[in-house]
Amino acid sequence: MSRVGSIPISIPSGVDVKVDGRTVAVKGPKGELTRELSGGITAKVDGGQLSFSRPDDEARSKSLHGLYRALAQGMVTGVSTGFSTRLEVVGVSYQASVDPKRLKLQVGFSHPVYVSIPAGLKVECPSATQIMVSGCDKQMVGEFAARVRRVRPPEPYKGKGIRYYGEQITLKAGKSFVGGEK
Repeated sequence: MSRVGSIPISIPSGVDVKVDGRTVAVKGPKGELTRELSGGITAKVDGGQLSFSRPDDEARSKSLHGLYRALAQGMVTGVSTGFSTRLEVVGVSYQASVDPKRLKLQVGFSHPVYVSIPAGLKVECPSATQIMVSGCDKQMVGEFAARVRRVRPPEPYKGKGIRYYGEQITLKAGKSFVGGEK
Protein backbone atom coordinates (compact mmCIF):
# COMPACT_ATOMS: atom_id res chain seq x y z
CA MET A 1 0.00 0.00 0.00
CA SER A 2 0.98 3.58 -0.53
CA ARG A 3 2.07 5.04 2.77
CA VAL A 4 0.47 8.41 2.13
CA GLY A 5 -2.54 7.17 0.17
CA SER A 6 -3.63 4.63 2.76
CA ILE A 7 -3.98 7.17 5.59
CA PRO A 8 -7.58 8.43 5.88
CA ILE A 9 -8.22 12.17 6.11
CA SER A 10 -10.23 13.26 9.14
CA ILE A 11 -12.87 15.84 8.23
CA PRO A 12 -13.08 18.69 10.78
CA SER A 13 -16.41 20.12 11.92
CA GLY A 14 -17.76 22.79 9.60
CA VAL A 15 -16.31 21.10 6.51
CA ASP A 16 -18.57 19.22 4.11
CA VAL A 17 -17.06 16.64 1.71
CA LYS A 18 -19.09 15.14 -1.12
CA VAL A 19 -17.94 12.43 -3.52
CA ASP A 20 -19.90 12.19 -6.76
CA GLY A 21 -18.38 9.56 -9.04
CA ARG A 22 -14.87 10.79 -9.81
CA THR A 23 -15.40 14.31 -8.39
CA VAL A 24 -14.50 15.28 -4.83
CA ALA A 25 -16.07 18.54 -3.59
CA VAL A 26 -15.00 20.13 -0.31
CA LYS A 27 -16.89 23.06 1.19
CA GLY A 28 -16.01 24.97 4.35
CA PRO A 29 -15.95 28.40 5.97
CA LYS A 30 -13.08 29.69 3.78
CA GLY A 31 -14.48 28.55 0.42
CA GLU A 32 -15.27 25.65 -1.85
CA LEU A 33 -12.90 23.46 -3.91
CA THR A 34 -13.43 20.56 -6.32
CA ARG A 35 -11.05 18.03 -7.85
CA GLU A 36 -11.53 15.42 -10.56
CA LEU A 37 -9.95 12.01 -9.88
CA SER A 38 -8.31 9.98 -12.66
CA GLY A 39 -6.36 6.76 -13.06
CA GLY A 40 -9.00 4.58 -11.44
CA ILE A 41 -8.57 6.17 -8.00
CA THR A 42 -11.81 6.19 -6.03
CA ALA A 43 -12.77 8.17 -2.93
CA LYS A 44 -15.31 7.50 -0.22
CA VAL A 45 -16.55 9.33 2.86
CA ASP A 46 -17.20 7.10 5.85
CA GLY A 47 -17.75 8.19 9.44
CA GLY A 48 -16.16 11.62 9.21
CA GLN A 49 -13.16 10.37 7.26
CA LEU A 50 -12.24 10.59 3.59
CA SER A 51 -10.31 7.62 2.21
CA PHE A 52 -8.92 6.73 -1.21
CA SER A 53 -8.38 3.37 -2.92
CA ARG A 54 -6.61 2.30 -6.09
CA PRO A 55 -7.45 -0.43 -8.61
CA ASP A 56 -4.11 -2.27 -8.70
CA ASP A 57 -0.51 -2.21 -7.47
CA GLU A 58 1.15 -0.71 -10.54
CA ALA A 59 3.63 2.12 -9.98
CA ARG A 60 1.39 4.72 -11.66
CA SER A 61 -1.61 3.74 -9.54
CA LYS A 62 0.46 3.91 -6.38
CA SER A 63 1.78 7.37 -7.21
CA LEU A 64 -1.69 8.70 -8.12
CA HIS A 65 -3.08 7.18 -4.91
CA GLY A 66 -0.70 9.21 -2.77
CA LEU A 67 -1.04 12.31 -4.97
CA TYR A 68 -4.83 12.54 -4.76
CA ARG A 69 -4.82 11.87 -1.05
CA ALA A 70 -2.29 14.70 -0.52
CA LEU A 71 -4.29 17.05 -2.77
CA ALA A 72 -7.49 16.25 -0.87
CA GLN A 73 -5.72 16.91 2.44
CA GLY A 74 -4.72 20.32 1.09
CA MET A 75 -8.30 20.98 0.04
CA VAL A 76 -9.66 20.13 3.50
CA THR A 77 -7.00 22.26 5.20
CA GLY A 78 -7.59 25.12 2.77
CA VAL A 79 -11.34 25.39 3.27
CA SER A 80 -11.03 25.09 7.06
CA THR A 81 -7.96 27.22 7.92
CA GLY A 82 -6.64 28.56 4.59
CA PHE A 83 -3.13 29.11 3.27
CA SER A 84 -1.00 32.24 3.23
CA THR A 85 2.36 33.35 1.88
CA ARG A 86 4.27 36.48 2.82
CA LEU A 87 6.59 38.34 0.46
CA GLU A 88 9.13 41.07 1.20
CA VAL A 89 10.00 43.96 -1.09
CA VAL A 90 13.66 44.91 -0.51
CA GLY A 91 15.30 47.96 -2.07
CA VAL A 92 15.52 51.72 -1.77
CA SER A 93 12.12 53.22 -2.70
CA TYR A 94 10.73 49.77 -3.62
CA GLN A 95 7.15 49.49 -2.46
CA ALA A 96 3.86 47.68 -2.98
CA SER A 97 0.22 48.67 -2.59
CA VAL A 98 -3.14 47.07 -3.34
CA ASP A 99 -5.83 48.57 -5.57
CA PRO A 100 -9.25 46.87 -5.49
CA LYS A 101 -8.44 44.27 -8.18
CA ARG A 102 -4.68 44.51 -8.69
CA LEU A 103 -1.36 44.74 -6.91
CA LYS A 104 0.78 47.79 -7.70
CA LEU A 105 4.55 47.27 -7.50
CA GLN A 106 7.15 50.02 -7.72
CA VAL A 107 10.39 48.07 -7.93
CA GLY A 108 12.97 50.14 -9.78
CA PHE A 109 11.38 50.34 -13.22
CA SER A 110 10.44 53.67 -14.82
CA HIS A 111 6.79 52.71 -14.40
CA PRO A 112 4.73 50.87 -11.80
CA VAL A 113 3.97 47.20 -12.53
CA TYR A 114 0.40 46.01 -12.00
CA VAL A 115 -0.42 42.36 -11.28
CA SER A 116 -4.10 41.43 -11.43
CA ILE A 117 -5.41 39.51 -8.42
CA PRO A 118 -7.33 36.32 -9.33
CA ALA A 119 -10.76 35.67 -7.84
CA GLY A 120 -10.56 33.65 -4.64
CA LEU A 121 -7.36 35.26 -3.36
CA LYS A 122 -6.97 37.96 -0.76
CA VAL A 123 -3.92 40.21 -1.14
CA GLU A 124 -3.02 42.86 1.40
CA CYS A 125 -0.01 45.04 2.19
CA PRO A 126 0.43 45.55 5.95
CA SER A 127 3.32 47.89 5.12
CA ALA A 128 4.84 49.27 1.93
CA THR A 129 7.46 46.50 1.94
CA GLN A 130 5.31 43.47 2.77
CA ILE A 131 2.74 41.56 0.72
CA MET A 132 0.39 38.96 2.23
CA VAL A 133 -1.30 36.51 -0.14
CA SER A 134 -3.99 34.25 1.34
CA GLY A 135 -6.71 31.94 0.07
CA CYS A 136 -8.17 28.46 0.33
CA ASP A 137 -6.45 26.98 -2.76
CA LYS A 138 -2.82 26.16 -1.96
CA GLN A 139 -1.80 25.98 -5.61
CA MET A 140 -3.35 29.35 -6.46
CA VAL A 141 -1.70 31.07 -3.47
CA GLY A 142 1.74 29.68 -4.36
CA GLU A 143 1.36 30.42 -8.06
CA PHE A 144 0.34 34.05 -7.48
CA ALA A 145 3.20 34.57 -5.01
CA ALA A 146 5.66 33.15 -7.56
CA ARG A 147 4.23 35.40 -10.27
CA VAL A 148 4.71 38.46 -8.04
CA ARG A 149 8.26 37.39 -7.16
CA ARG A 150 9.05 36.94 -10.86
CA VAL A 151 8.40 40.67 -11.50
CA ARG A 152 11.72 41.54 -9.81
CA PRO A 153 13.54 38.50 -8.36
CA PRO A 154 16.28 39.23 -5.83
CA GLU A 155 19.52 40.12 -7.54
CA PRO A 156 22.71 38.45 -6.25
CA TYR A 157 24.87 41.54 -5.56
CA LYS A 158 22.79 43.73 -3.25
CA GLY A 159 19.79 41.44 -2.69
CA LYS A 160 17.27 44.00 -4.00
CA GLY A 161 13.98 42.64 -5.31
CA ILE A 162 10.92 40.70 -4.19
CA ARG A 163 11.55 37.63 -2.05
CA TYR A 164 9.62 35.20 0.11
CA TYR A 165 9.65 36.07 3.81
CA GLY A 166 12.71 34.48 5.40
CA GLU A 167 14.29 33.51 2.05
CA GLN A 168 18.08 33.54 2.24
CA ILE A 169 19.80 35.22 -0.70
CA THR A 170 23.44 34.28 -1.20
CA LEU A 171 25.20 37.49 -2.14
CA LYS A 172 28.13 37.43 -4.55
CA ALA A 173 31.27 39.46 -3.99
CA GLY A 174 31.49 42.38 -6.38
CA LYS A 175 34.50 43.38 -8.38
CA SER A 176 37.53 43.69 -6.19
CA PHE A 177 40.61 45.84 -6.47
CA VAL A 178 43.13 43.96 -8.63
CA GLY A 179 45.86 46.55 -9.14
CA GLY A 180 47.51 46.09 -5.74
CA GLU A 181 51.19 45.76 -4.91
CA LYS A 182 53.21 42.79 -6.08
